[in-house]
Amino acid sequence: MTRAKTPAPASADTTGRRRANWFPVAAAVFCCGWGGNQFTPLLIMYRGAGYSAFTVDALLGAYVVGLVPGLLLSGGLSNRYGRKPVMLLGTAASLLASVMLALGGLGVGWLAAGRFVTGTAVAVAMAVGSTWVKELADLDPASAPDLGTRRAALWLTLGLGIGPGAAGALAQWGPWPMVLPYLVHVALVGAALAVLPFSPETRTTARRAAPRDGSRSRTRAAGTVGGTRHPRFRRVILPMAPWIFGSLGVAYAIMPEIVDDKVGSWSLAYSTLLTVCAIGAGVGIQPIAKRLDRTTSARAVVVAMTVMCAGLALSAVAAALRSPWLALATALVLGTAYGIAIVSGLLELQRMARPAELAELTGIYYALAYVGFLLPSALAALSRVASYAILLSALAVIALAGTAVIARHSRRHLPEPPALSL
Repeated sequence: MTRAKTPAPASADTTGRRRANWFPVAAAVFCCGWGGNQFTPLLIMYRGAGYSAFTVDALLGAYVVGLVPGLLLSGGLSNRYGRKPVMLLGTAASLLASVMLALGGLGVGWLAAGRFVTGTAVAVAMAVGSTWVKELADLDPASAPDLGTRRAALWLTLGLGIGPGAAGALAQWGPWPMVLPYLVHVALVGAALAVLPFSPETRTTARRAAPRDGSRSRTRAAGTVGGTRHPRFRRVILPMAPWIFGSLGVAYAIMPEIVDDKVGSWSLAYSTLLTVCAIGAGVGIQPIAKRLDRTTSARAVVVAMTVMCAGLALSAVAAALRSPWLALATALVLGTAYGIAIVSGLLELQRMARPAELAELTGIYYALAYVGFLLPSALAALSRVASYAILLSALAVIALAGTAVIARHSRRHLPEPPALSL
């Protein structure tokens, strides 16, 4: 009788490669995040160079115009063609965008085009890159179920924070302030593009994991719905999502403007400081945000919104007193709220999404989050009829109402844990 052979265990080298195959994708996500936010602290520089406030606001709008369609479309494209080709195109777009921005001295059209392409690149990183990092983590049986989600959020946040810090420092103290920050980003993206093809494709794995007969996973009871129609998406995710980037908009767009005359010639460096502190607080709090998460409630989302309300209330006080120190404290509190919110929202999303819809739902989630990016422009327009102190106080009240809605539905419509992983 022939004895059946026992499969040999995976070697340590194979296991190590499997655990490291997410890093090139995370690096690409980091670079796209860097490119998305490097323009933010330079707004004051462009205004000082003679660009009108309307032109600068239009450049910000061009970013959102590229971002939202990219978020809504890139997830579906990656489901059809694979994560790798879409992410490669998105990362290449980030490099192209910085080249366009570096050519901004030739005309404002180059800046507008660069901002539009930047938005598209960030959208791909958020919707496709984040999903790819999660799927690669799921391939390692030794990893925690939420490890990939936390990795994706962390590397995106690092890019969003380090990018403006580096760009602001180079513009303040380096040569060629309107060119050098973008050339540094071009070099980083080039390195990421060189290693990105070595990460394995995961979309085929996800397709095989789905039921072949088209039926739903056995964890989905008859009559239940997923995606944006899920009650938990509408009553927990939706009231929270716009505050994710709305909080950052208040921290590093509104606060520097309020205290601009108090910091004098250091306005660019101060704006950079607020941006770095807000994002840095978001990065630092994310390990704690994971511990706050519960599968039995929306506790982490409620905590994020509570901190958000406190930060908005503090921003109103800072606006009334026009204090740079209170503005800095506001950036730290709102950045903390951002860090908890982005992770807790993604974890909620991961539990309610079917495997085949995760990338698209992530794109929708980030599109809703970026609605908050328009908040500074709205506040600037309304500041003609009311002071920033009043407007920010009103925002705190609105956020408090949203927190009450989320807390009321914290334990309702909880999705069952998925039976099949990607």
